[in-house]
Amino acid sequence: MADIDNKDQAEMDPADMEDVEEVEEEETGEDENSKARQLTVQMMQNPQILAALQERLDGLNGSPSGYMESLPKVVKRRVNALKNLQVKCAHIEAKFYEEVHELERKYAALYQPLFDKRSDIVKAAYEPTDEECEWKADEEEELTDEMKEKAKLEEEKKDEEKEDPKGIPEFWLTVFKNVDLLSDMLQEHDEPILKHLQDIKVKFSDPGQPMSFTLEFHFEANDFFTNTVLTKTYKMRSEPDENDPFSFDGPEIMCCTGCPIDWTKGKNVTLKTIKKKQKHKGRGTVRTVTKTVPNDSFFNFFTPPEVPENGDLDEDSEAVLAADFEIGHFIRERIVPRAVLYFTGEAIEDDDDDYDEEGEEADDEEGEEEADEENDPDYDPKKDAAPPAECKQQ
Repeated sequence: MADIDNKDQAEMDPADMEDVEEVEEEETGEDENSKARQLTVQMMQNPQILAALQERLDGLNGSPSGYMESLPKVVKRRVNALKNLQVKCAHIEAKFYEEVHELERKYAALYQPLFDKRSDIVKAAYEPTDEECEWKADEEEELTDEMKEKAKLEEEKKDEEKEDPKGIPEFWLTVFKNVDLLSDMLQEHDEPILKHLQDIKVKFSDPGQPMSFTLEFHFEANDFFTNTVLTKTYKMRSEPDENDPFSFDGPEIMCCTGCPIDWTKGKNVTLKTIKKKQKHKGRGTVRTVTKTVPNDSFFNFFTPPEVPENGDLDEDSEAVLAADFEIGHFIRERIVPRAVLYFTGEAIEDDDDDYDEEGEEADDEEGEEEADEENDPDYDPKKDAAPPAECKQQ
């Protein structure tokens, strides 16, 4: 704690230092190391000392060592040459990503017939053959022939009891509901509309055109809007910024544009009507007025905030666009290529495997400690309550 300077200590309320002072007065004649640890614990429990320490540590993060300033001019000159080489590397990297984009476009054409057949099966335009439907799940390997036959008969009996559905009902709606990133956007009034979603396609920009991709949402005829396709286009840049070339880290989305939705009268779920009572200041009479206001909906996805020419956005719009870009990338890179695995939930399990459980274990340990404290008859929760943080005027 010696790193906290005198200025930081001077700004602290003397009352906040009482516990520390008491510890210092009791140090005489006792083990210095033990008392030093106690002192540290006391100080680390003080929120103002922690804040001061954090401020000092924040000031150290990412700060240059000062070594560059100490170098002779002739060495700095050579470092500048290295930086110029780094800029050239960034431009080569940009070319690499342009070729990757061309490769994506090439393989998208190879994937598309498979995706088209997937779409035909989902919307009942094509009935797959028995051979195409044969799938051997891992757990079936352990089943005997008798058990397999029994399971097959039970499945057939269930099918006979139900009406014969066409295609795979609610395929894309189920995908959306299974993925947290997308389900967070869904509202209850969106679901009847998304039941009519038949396919999502990704279209890449033509060769020689600026890098971009378009998401196409294909709908069957419905009572909500007359569009058969809703689109969202993401424009990307894959070249270093002249003013900050070292920040280049591959293609980045620069902006996105949606499309108008031709809503049927009274079916626009992105708007809602509210009634407000207004009182006349002079006469005191009350009247009820009706207002149309924005409503939470997945279909707001097709009307993203517009980016001004100067690129300046308020914080809310920046947050919306950042989330929008993430969703666009996720639909393009994960949802469209692996839709059936998100429908069954298998892809979600794979995504979960990417994360370790350290956080959960830490939470469990913390919960156990809290439970132990609550079961202690001498435990007083008021003693553990942190003092309210002091409000400071900026």
